[in-house]
Amino acid sequence: MNFFRTFLASMLALTVFTIITVVLFFILLGVLSADQKIVVKDNTVLHLKLDAEITEQQVENPFEGIPVFGNEIPTIGLLQLKEAIKHAAADEKIAGIYLDVNYPMAGFATIEEIRQSLIDFKASGKWIVAYSEVMSEKAYYLASVADRVYLNPEGELEFNGLTVEISFFKRLFDKLEIKPEIFRVGDYKSAVEPYLLEKMSNENRLQLTELVNSIYRYMLEQISKSRNVPVDQLKTISDKMLARNARLSQEYGLVDSLLYYDEVLNDLRKRLNLKETEKINTIGYKRYSKSYTSGKSSANEIAVIVADGTIFPGKADQGIIGSETFAETIRKARENKRVKAIVMRINSPGGSFQASDVMWREVTLAAKQKPVIASMSDYAASGGYYLAMGCDTIVAQPHTITGSIGVFSVLFDASGFLGNKLGITFDEVNTGEYGEMVTLSRPLTPSERNVWQQRTEEIYETFTGKAAQGRNISQDEIKRVASGRVWTGQQAKDRQLVDVIGGYEQALAIAADAAGVANDYKVRYYPARKSIIEQFLGSLEDNAKMQQLKEEMGAYYAVFKQWQQLKTHQGVQARMPFELQIH
Repeated sequence: MNFFRTFLASMLALTVFTIITVVLFFILLGVLSADQKIVVKDNTVLHLKLDAEITEQQVENPFEGIPVFGNEIPTIGLLQLKEAIKHAAADEKIAGIYLDVNYPMAGFATIEEIRQSLIDFKASGKWIVAYSEVMSEKAYYLASVADRVYLNPEGELEFNGLTVEISFFKRLFDKLEIKPEIFRVGDYKSAVEPYLLEKMSNENRLQLTELVNSIYRYMLEQISKSRNVPVDQLKTISDKMLARNARLSQEYGLVDSLLYYDEVLNDLRKRLNLKETEKINTIGYKRYSKSYTSGKSSANEIAVIVADGTIFPGKADQGIIGSETFAETIRKARENKRVKAIVMRINSPGGSFQASDVMWREVTLAAKQKPVIASMSDYAASGGYYLAMGCDTIVAQPHTITGSIGVFSVLFDASGFLGNKLGITFDEVNTGEYGEMVTLSRPLTPSERNVWQQRTEEIYETFTGKAAQGRNISQDEIKRVASGRVWTGQQAKDRQLVDVIGGYEQALAIAADAAGVANDYKVRYYPARKSIIEQFLGSLEDNAKMQQLKEEMGAYYAVFKQWQQLKTHQGVQARMPFELQIH
């Protein structure tokens, strides 16, 4: 009896403790997530530390930096960062920018957006100082815009050109006895090459060579303007890797001086007219963004619909463009009388063909009623281009990876792996000539393969036909630049796939002008971001599921994760030809 009394008392105490802990947690969460009004002091330096994962929009995390809860990798929202730099240019309390960047985690189009914002900041008459101990190629491209670029005397600056690397899985599949069943249209639809080959095809090598050279040539031209070093000289320095250390980087004019951190602070004090021992007032991007209100009052709204991630059917989530969510969002923007124009901000390598087509339909319907402008970020390829091609005007950065107009279908015959490695076999009975058309347990029959190839070719005709309709050129002209080939934004403009070379601001200005509201509008971003509590509870649920799977599967969990990734490529895909890593 005493045992049960003690047991029940312990359970009651545990329950009360749990309830109190949960309540206190949510009170703490509310305090952390509450907007804090920040007061900026006179003569302040905006400290932009850009060693972060730069996403299209800010992903709020009140526990950032706290090991137990927070993501160890900080995040920065590109659109919010650009807004902060723009606001700082007109803020009398901000004297200049201290640019602190080593390894920004972003694509080149994102870097270009930030760089252009910094150029606009300098146009206000204020200064930018860049300093680092180590600078990657992307970091230096950003830093090169500064009035003064400083490098640690023992630091390093990466300036040796760009590299594209692709992983190939054919040998892995051979060992596992998994056979990819591939259906594609076009010489350049090389998304399936990693499954079939051990190295790049000649066509893929050609397109990647031209693409990466186009990106780097533009970078060198912009660095030349900022640093006043001839392009040919920069190319020689890069090709031969002449700036191998800090001293040579200064000698060849890539940086201005070699300084330690305390010497950089002395330089900032001189710019701020401070004494040698006076404290420098600095403020980071996130704190600074809380010091002002970005919204303004207007009866006219430009809806900026941010499509960032891989395209799937269903609901949207972080890194997923869900067709159901985005089709509904576009539809509501079309029907909302306050919305005078729409900007589709696209950062996507593509994904499901059907999901892309669902959203394309809503884009074309909206374009019949109000201006719809596409603003391309790092990627707007394949399904990402499908989203853009129904818009009135397409704006892309020179570095944007776009095009990839084509489709492929891929299935995996895992019967060898299942039978020979795991000892699992299958049999089936059918009512007709064709069996299950998406199956892992057996190879497709010749008739089934023929159906898949015909369907893939039909979808390619649909894709190129709708692209021709959107771009107001013939389907034959589209096919000449299609075949799944990827282009930079500049190359795409030369081939009528893009209208304007520029960034987000240009797209916004085009939309406002087309709607006749250039001097009176406010911007609102869609879809609405999840609240901090929703994000936290969602991450708890995901982590719990992942932990349970890990415990149940043990050593097989890594194989399971790889297989889950492969499954996303099954069926008909309007997806970029490869997971592009440029570094």
